[in-house]
Amino acid sequence: MGLGPRSPHKVGRRFPAGGKRGRGAKGSGRPLPGSKRQPWPPPDRRSEQPPDSHPHLSPEALGYFRRALSALKEAPETGEERDLMVHNIMKEVETQALALSTNRTGSEMLQELLGFSPLKPLCRVWAALHSNLRTVACHRCGVHVLQSALLQLPRLLGSAAEEEEEEEQEGEDGKDGPTETLEELVLGLAAEVCDDFLFYCGDTHGSFVVRTLLQVLGGTILESERARPRGSQSSEAQKAPARECKPADFEVPETFLNRLQDLTSSFLKDIAVFITDKISSFCLQVALQVLHHKLPQFCAYLCNAVIGYLSTRSSSVDGSPLLLFLRDQTSSRLLEQVLLVLEPPRLQSLFEEHLQGQLQTLAAHPIANFPLQRLLDAVTTPELLSPVFEELSPVLEAVLAQGHSGVVIALVGACRRVGAYQAKVLQLLLEAFHCAEPSSRQVACVPLFATLMAYEVYYGLMEEEGAVPAEHQVEMAAARALGNVTVLGSLLLQHLLHFSAPGLVLRSLGALTGPQLLVLAQSPAGSHVLDAILTSPSVTRKQRRRVLQNLKGQYVALACSRHGSRVLDAIWSGAALGARKEIAAELGEQNQELIRDPFGHHVARNVALTTFLKRREAWEQQQGAVAKRRRALNSILED
Repeated sequence: MGLGPRSPHKVGRRFPAGGKRGRGAKGSGRPLPGSKRQPWPPPDRRSEQPPDSHPHLSPEALGYFRRALSALKEAPETGEERDLMVHNIMKEVETQALALSTNRTGSEMLQELLGFSPLKPLCRVWAALHSNLRTVACHRCGVHVLQSALLQLPRLLGSAAEEEEEEEQEGEDGKDGPTETLEELVLGLAAEVCDDFLFYCGDTHGSFVVRTLLQVLGGTILESERARPRGSQSSEAQKAPARECKPADFEVPETFLNRLQDLTSSFLKDIAVFITDKISSFCLQVALQVLHHKLPQFCAYLCNAVIGYLSTRSSSVDGSPLLLFLRDQTSSRLLEQVLLVLEPPRLQSLFEEHLQGQLQTLAAHPIANFPLQRLLDAVTTPELLSPVFEELSPVLEAVLAQGHSGVVIALVGACRRVGAYQAKVLQLLLEAFHCAEPSSRQVACVPLFATLMAYEVYYGLMEEEGAVPAEHQVEMAAARALGNVTVLGSLLLQHLLHFSAPGLVLRSLGALTGPQLLVLAQSPAGSHVLDAILTSPSVTRKQRRRVLQNLKGQYVALACSRHGSRVLDAIWSGAALGARKEIAAELGEQNQELIRDPFGHHVARNVALTTFLKRREAWEQQQGAVAKRRRALNSILED
């Protein structure tokens, strides 16, 4: 998403891709602690403890934990020696838990160590930190330690083997370990947070603990949390691309869900603060996402409370009071989340009562266009899409010219999802990008959509206003290098390729020259357009082959590119034996270059290029067997 004022642009000339919507300014916007040090800040202050009130971590201790962590990483993944090593290290951590948590380097190491820790040692460390909860939770380093500890629950909570081990060791280790179970420790943390809920939610660092706690209590780790790199994550989780992360659900005790309901009630007590305060609002947004997954009835209740409160505020000359809050940077973010989690009937009524007739105004606003995008993302029924489309369709070009391209992309996405107005929105896009008439221009739509440029701008034409548009010049188009593919332009093409009739877009893709298609495949954003060609159920095998044949002669360059090599791997996976022979033969001509290239050598291995060059018959048998297995699998999936 993007936010912030855009510079004015002439309608129909160049369409800005949209600025970035900031996720909040640096710092909390609150005054820093004064020169006089206090052992404990007043309850109504949100600043953290003065640095000199924290235990000091000696260089010797820091060196010990650094060496211990390094040794732990090099040790075998299982075995008695490793278990003993972890036990000894966590014993030392327990004695210096607070000092480690409030030290920048120490906290990073502690986060990693918590990822290795079994249940019992983690409980001891947690108990050691619990007596200083406010100190740790509101510290810029300590907060991440608490988050990391909470994020270990999907790994440890409810593990039968760990629970049995805990019960067996209770008699042996009870004297030097905490009496609380992991469930009791989490509930204790939740109770303390609930008692001072407004403080923790409003604190710059403490709000992170609240957000993670809400997810753990709900048994749902959101995608945004899993995508954020953390020292406490396993190596497998760190290697997984962020785009592949999905909300992770895990089983939690009934007491967790009960406590989550208690925290939900705490939002209602000070709903005005959570709607208007930038930091506190993030906690309510996370709560809505978690409740939507696990307790949808409470989510609906909370959404109704938010909408009901905003609807009764000062009236707007334009209509509903809700429109004022859609234009506010803080409350609009909350309303974005509300729109995404509302059930379709409630979303329909919200639109009819507050938003109908105002969409064009919202689309033109530098802030309100983002909640409008989320409304479009949430559209799943023809009953809602119909009035929304009728209201926005006349102003698509103006919205693009204002730099609010995300609104147009979201509308196209809604047409794809619902399966309605697809031909109409495509025609409107052709008109907005000035390639509808004359019809010869339509074959140039892909470069225009990908770069978000009108026809005249892309090809550098100087046409007087009112003049008859010139015919498309194929030679001119072939000689021009493909422009910079934007993220939103790529998304637009991906949606269009998933329409029920993507023929026009496919013809435009087929008109690209080999070098132009290569640039598209090598682009970080454009490579996903090739993915859509390969995966869209609307694209037939014949259409797919007609587009991809233009890449012949470009396979080596494709293989030696970060993003192009991924595209080539995808093409290879779906290629028939004849097409595989052509690809391997072309790559084999530059075998040494591929082997030396950091991306190309992976492609060469995937293609089994050495076998192809030295033992052709064995290679053909191997590829034939692979093709046979793939056909068998496809037949099973179709059945």
